[in-house]
Amino acid sequence: MVRGDSRAFPVEGVDGRAVAAALPAGHDRQMNPSAAVRAVIFDWGGTITPWHTIDHREQWTVFARGMGAIACALNDTATTVQRVEEDAWRRGRQEGVSARLDEILAAVGLDPADPATLAGLAAYHGFWEPHTLTHPVIPSVWEELREKGIRIGVLSNTIWSREHHRGIFERDGVLDLIDGDVYSSETPWVKPRPEIFLGAAASLGVEPQHCVYVGDRSYEDVHGPQSVGMRAIWIPHSDIPQEQRNGKISSTTRGRGRQAPDGVRPPWSRGAGRRTPRTRMPRRARRRVGARPAGAHRRYRARP
Repeated sequence: MVRGDSRAFPVEGVDGRAVAAALPAGHDRQMNPSAAVRAVIFDWGGTITPWHTIDHREQWTVFARGMGAIACALNDTATTVQRVEEDAWRRGRQEGVSARLDEILAAVGLDPADPATLAGLAAYHGFWEPHTLTHPVIPSVWEELREKGIRIGVLSNTIWSREHHRGIFERDGVLDLIDGDVYSSETPWVKPRPEIFLGAAASLGVEPQHCVYVGDRSYEDVHGPQSVGMRAIWIPHSDIPQEQRNGKISSTTRGRGRQAPDGVRPPWSRGAGRRTPRTRMPRRARRRVGARPAGAHRRYRARP
């Protein structure tokens, strides 16, 4: 796949050229607050899954140990792969380009198909498993939306494959509730690039102005969807590390991003639909979704 090439969009039924052609001059569409909501698209990490504390170094230490590395070799492998992964996410934030786990491994000289690498990946995914669990309220929220005739979508910035993410949803019994899903690893882009939001809308067969996007990051998950005419619901219960924050949200965007259409705002987002920019969810509601208890260390959302 050629990064940045709209023709490479591989999602079934989505024409990459059509996605690119749909972008207006300046990549900015006017939202229509009165348009009927026909689809709600959800971010994955920190939105569909609860917010968790993640030791990003430990994931690669577990990977290296799973490969059979010991002592200095273990430390060197973990350090090298972590640096390449961090560079990949940094390019995404700065250039809007996507990355894939196999590419990260190949960049440090590891064959993704080698038995030792596969053993390391099994340990790596075992490390991640408890942090990938779908929030318990998600099934009932999605079922209620579908009963209203609203389609359910997923759009995530991730280095993991479509098959891996769909396996997670199948494990949690919600795969059959999803009408369309797009993962940055299968496209040339990451959020907040407008192309990936247009692709997500196209995967659902719904025009962007009839879509609502729900996420926990004010830049990627509010500015991004609004740039193509979607409405956005910002659920600010995640403590995003400073180095992962890029871009500023205008006062207008804050207000629009916090205003949830009637019947769409998820029940765990109480307080997130208010117009006051700095209003956060009540403490009681934050604790319900896994926010840190008093005195705990800051929480850093798992990547992907």
